[in-house]
Amino acid sequence: MHGLYYDSSSRSSPYDRKKAIEYAYRWAHGRNPVYVDFENFGGDCTNFASQCIFAGSGIMNYTPVYGWYYENQYNRTPSWTGVEFLYSFLVNNNERGPYAIKAAIQKAEPGDIIQLSFTGDGHFGHSPVIISTGDPPDPSNIRVAAHTDDQFDYPLTGYAYKELRLIHILGVRI
Repeated sequence: MHGLYYDSSSRSSPYDRKKAIEYAYRWAHGRNPVYVDFENFGGDCTNFASQCIFAGSGIMNYTPVYGWYYENQYNRTPSWTGVEFLYSFLVNNNERGPYAIKAAIQKAEPGDIIQLSFTGDGHFGHSPVIISTGDPPDPSNIRVAAHTDDQFDYPLTGYAYKELRLIHILGVRI
């Protein structure tokens, strides 16, 4: 990523999906005072998704610009609050912190992130957190939690999206 390489001797740990979902449950209809609410600054959905991911990973990546961290409103990376930036970080991260792949919807698990495009032109503008799926997962049986329009246990089909992408979190590099 950006001229850096991943040392395969680095250790990885599992992503704690249960902790991510517990966090979503606790804060889906509220705001954790540790974090600024970005609802009036373009939306809070990816900020909330990042908080859930952090609850399940416990590790931030403090690489300037291209990492994934939050200290306060003015000291954070674009990936913490920006839909496209979060996607780019997770699927390209070869360093500390959570890492993921873009995957088919059938790979969805609680704690993963679904990103939605309402325009269908490849621009994604919403990042709900998956809290449950059917077996096998498909859009008709996936339930999510989200901020901006606060939701918990909301059907994915409740959104009028034109395109979706699954960010399947594989683990956490420590």
